Amino acid sequence: MSQADIAKRAQFDIIRYAQLWEDADVLTKAMGDVVGGTLVSICSAGDNALSLLTLNPAKVVVLDLSPAQIACLKLRIGAFQTLHHGEFLALMGARPAKNRAALLDRAVAPLDSETQAFWMDKVADVQAHGAGGVGKFERYFRLFRQVVLPLAHSRATVDEIFVSKPKSERKVFLENRFETWRWNTLLKLFFSRFMMGRMGRDKAFFDHVDGSVSDHVARRIRHAAIDLDPVDNPYLHWILKGDHGNALPMPWREEHFHTIRDRLDRLDIRLGALEAFVESGEKADGYNLSDIFEYMSPEIAAQVYESLLKASNPGARLVYWNMMAPRRVPDALLTKVKTLSHLENELKAQDNAFFYSDFVIEEVLG
Repeated sequence: MSQADIAKRAQFDIIRYAQLWEDADVLTKAMGDVVGGTLVSICSAGDNALSLLTLNPAKVVVLDLSPAQIACLKLRIGAFQTLHHGEFLALMGARPAKNRAALLDRAVAPLDSETQAFWMDKVADVQAHGAGGVGKFERYFRLFRQVVLPLAHSRATVDEIFVSKPKSERKVFLENRFETWRWNTLLKLFFSRFMMGRMGRDKAFFDHVDGSVSDHVARRIRHAAIDLDPVDNPYLHWILKGDHGNALPMPWREEHFHTIRDRLDRLDIRLGALEAFVESGEKADGYNLSDIFEYMSPEIAAQVYESLLKASNPGARLVYWNMMAPRRVPDALLTKVKTLSHLENELKAQDNAFFYSDFVIEEVLG
């Protein structure tokens, strides 16, 4: 059994994530010096694969089990090639816009006919919500923002979250004005395992998760609202307001736009599971593994982990997140890697992708 086993239990013919809900700032800092190297990245919506190009590798191999997620990356490639930065943000939904259908036409023009057809079927949704807002996960948050959130808080209260204030004042605001009984009740209902599995993530992604999903979400929202500054958090802003405000995910920022555009030819996009890379005989200098180990039993995760070590150069880093299922280097492989605990702790304190409870950086020994 392998990573591909999840394909038997989850649905991969839809856009699950239309944008990436993992912080590329901490990912790129975690990778270390990979100039001229080969990186491997889970695709998801493609944003973090694009962010890895800023590290100046020779190649980024991008893998995903889902053709729909690959199509998200291809759209970004077309958008980088044909749009200027402001138009890119408008198309993706990071900024309000009325011309997204026209921008979509331009972005898909250089792409293959299959990808063009995929996106032309979604013109109305892209026009309404941006290409970064058309996934299942984003629809889930849209329902929360439009239907559930107004039952607990006024628009003025939500806006107040994004007014910069010291940590001590953020704590007082959250406890005295935001964490009301109505908010806590709605949070438990909407972010239950049943609701999130039905409307957000695929229910198969919770097969190896213990504990209350809603309690986990409540704890992580506290962390995002107090320990981190919401003003700088593009993910929290999108969830509560529907765009990124004055904050942007790293690969969508103007200072990286031309660098990414100039290095798009370094992307090697492959439809399939991680073991396809392993079986190719290639060696990687770093892996962005998203949170794939959470979807596996500990036994399968150990098998996949061991296979990745065999396809790694000395010094390669395995970088990944855990939300609720704890996953780290298997005990039997502890002598093969070292955990970069100090760097982990430093970056976890900066990670704006607040859903995750753990951020892991493990380096392959020579």
